[in-house]
Amino acid sequence: MSICIETKPNGQPMHFSQLGEQLRALAGQSVILQNCLGQRYIAAGQKNLRVEIEGIPGNALGAYLGEGSSITVHGNAQDATGDTMSAGSITIHGSTGDAAGYGMRGGMILVKGNAGYRAGIHMKEYGKTCPKLIIGGCAGDFLGEYQAGGIIAVLGLGTEGKAPVGRFCGTGQHGGRIFLRGDALPAELPPQVSVRNAEQADLALLLPSLTQFCEAFGADFSMLQASPYWLLTPNSSNPYTDLYAIY
Repeated sequence: MSICIETKPNGQPMHFSQLGEQLRALAGQSVILQNCLGQRYIAAGQKNLRVEIEGIPGNALGAYLGEGSSITVHGNAQDATGDTMSAGSITIHGSTGDAAGYGMRGGMILVKGNAGYRAGIHMKEYGKTCPKLIIGGCAGDFLGEYQAGGIIAVLGLGTEGKAPVGRFCGTGQHGGRIFLRGDALPAELPPQVSVRNAEQADLALLLPSLTQFCEAFGADFSMLQASPYWLLTPNSSNPYTDLYAIY
């Protein structure tokens, strides 16, 4: 059974710090937040907490999210969703703002709609821990900026025939993979990335995430599986590898 929290009691939005205190006391529980109205840092740093949000959460939703936690938003989210999260999942049945997945170290973010600028910036992975950011619609400029690891996929649903991302995709990329669905390439790809058609071996890494995306949002898995994808990876001659890699 889920515990319901009214985030707008007596007609006034609950302060984010008060809401945070209540959520920290409910570790291991399932919680429904009703009438959410921009409260920041929801479930920040929490482990083993399951949250469903009715309304619009504020910035840094699920920042530093930990193992065993899941967040589902029945609407849109604002900036910095999943900032530096290390585990768990965030599912957004709408769109999200800028810098989604900033510094992600693990876990998964699924976005049914669009993402703003600089989604996936500084994503990183270590060992078997591989963060994943799947965007169903389009993403703004600087997707995957300085990406060091993990998987980003932009599916461009509803915008077929156009590049699903803005300019400067992968600027400074020195690790990880970016999958872009469709035939159209974005303009102004930086010299730090190499681009090619994704092969079956590449797509094998993406398909489990596509399965979860389709289960979450009712998308057509067969269509997504059969679609063409571009794959962006670091250019082996780019200088960022020498600056950021640890030997």
